[in-house]
Amino acid sequence: MTTLAKQTMYQKIEQHGNNLNAIFNTGIEPVKLCKQLRRLELKANKVATDWCNGLIDTENIDSHTEPILKKVYAILGKNIAPIVFNGDARGYALKIPDGFVKANNLQIYTDWGGYGIICPDFTPNN
Repeated sequence: MTTLAKQTMYQKIEQHGNNLNAIFNTGIEPVKLCKQLRRLELKANKVATDWCNGLIDTENIDSHTEPILKKVYAILGKNIAPIVFNGDARGYALKIPDGFVKANNLQIYTDWGGYGIICPDFTPNN
């Protein structure tokens, strides 16, 4: 990765962390916040992948997603915005519903459907 690409990536991470802090007011340094949430996004995406591959049954999916969502809410706060688990492993797993993003005019990274992405991957070519 070139120096410019790395600088651009960290600028995007910091901006996303600042946007999250504007919404959730965590008091956590923006890059640290994004790193904490990125780890949880990766865990949630693994759950989605395992669920899609039949390794996790629909009956017990909540037992896998609840601990992750609890950690996300512990970081961001529970009463600010709803955070949902997206079980489609092809996309991001932790999202804010599109209706909430639109209704509250949230300035946050979104997917094509308008869902707010809790922690996108800003590495180049993503």
